[in-house]
Amino acid sequence: MSVFTGKEKLKLGFGLMRLPRNEDGSIDIDQTARMVDMFIEAGGTYFDTAFAYEGSEEAARKALVERYPRDSYTLASKLFIQPGSAITEEEAKQELKTSLERSGAGYFDYYLVHAIQRSNYRKYEEYGIWDYVKQLKEQGLIRHYGFSFHGDPELLEELLTKHPDAEFVQLQINYADWENPGVAARRNWEICREYGKPVTVMEPVKGGILADPIDSVKAVFDAENSGMSYASWALRYVASKENILAVLSGMSSVGQMEDNLSFMRDFRPLNEHEEEVIRKAQAALNADQSIPCTACHYCTKGCPMNIPIPEIFTVQNRKKGSPEFRTRREYTIVTEGKGKASDCIQCGQCENACPQHLPIISLLEECRQLEG
Repeated sequence: MSVFTGKEKLKLGFGLMRLPRNEDGSIDIDQTARMVDMFIEAGGTYFDTAFAYEGSEEAARKALVERYPRDSYTLASKLFIQPGSAITEEEAKQELKTSLERSGAGYFDYYLVHAIQRSNYRKYEEYGIWDYVKQLKEQGLIRHYGFSFHGDPELLEELLTKHPDAEFVQLQINYADWENPGVAARRNWEICREYGKPVTVMEPVKGGILADPIDSVKAVFDAENSGMSYASWALRYVASKENILAVLSGMSSVGQMEDNLSFMRDFRPLNEHEEEVIRKAQAALNADQSIPCTACHYCTKGCPMNIPIPEIFTVQNRKKGSPEFRTRREYTIVTEGKGKASDCIQCGQCENACPQHLPIISLLEECRQLEG
């Protein structure tokens, strides 16, 4: 049975990780439901959630599952073993049951072994998770299984060799990381093609960084006078690649949904000139020294000092061109009641968990100057 179910009419997938929030921090279900309606009306079918996305599976139930026939869309979720966590095998295998209860979906069309990298892949093997997901498929609780991957090409080949029945792979691909050795987007994508594995794409706008890029990158796109959003360049770049099942966009507002659908509803691959524009944008990015954090917060979940690492990095990145008093004020706000960069005890938990493989300890050391 092909991993392509035949329901996928758009290459755009609705990533449910960064849903709109109310002032109290809860997910805005009304706005999420409007976004779901727009997505489905445009022909979208692929929805992506995960056990680890706080509130996401419940939001999927309220905004999607309880409002549409189950055979009118496909839903993906994931089983996650956080690097360095003390989760037991029983707790890991319980995640599927919990995800089904939260979502009310009955089954998942796609189920992924989540966020595999060097720091956690052995734990998935030790707990027999690969055999477990095969059992779930035999039981009809999932229709297709694959894995999301944040590791190096050598590990990817090892996994695809050991587990040839994995049906698809989710990779971080975007124009910023295409040749980034820490992500190896291009080589990992090539390996999936060589092994005949369709790819779902995460982080096509790199956690929002490419939807609102640095000024030098904006200037490259603005010179084209295309009237297209910065996000459109990033998404079309990825969607133009071969062997792509879905490009997941973590949309956070009705406006973002409208923008994404404006160019993905009737998708047009990049032409030769547009590819050259992307190369100029890549060159502009490579000349910048900002911290390429995507604010996934995997690093903070086990931090013993409760340091808000992504928020500190955001302040550090915004420091360029900002008055010193404003930078200090922003730093004080994001660290209020939490740990500061100087509180880091260099335990390494954050670096083990980081999908971008950032040298977080040394970067926090640099951020200490924000404290005055």
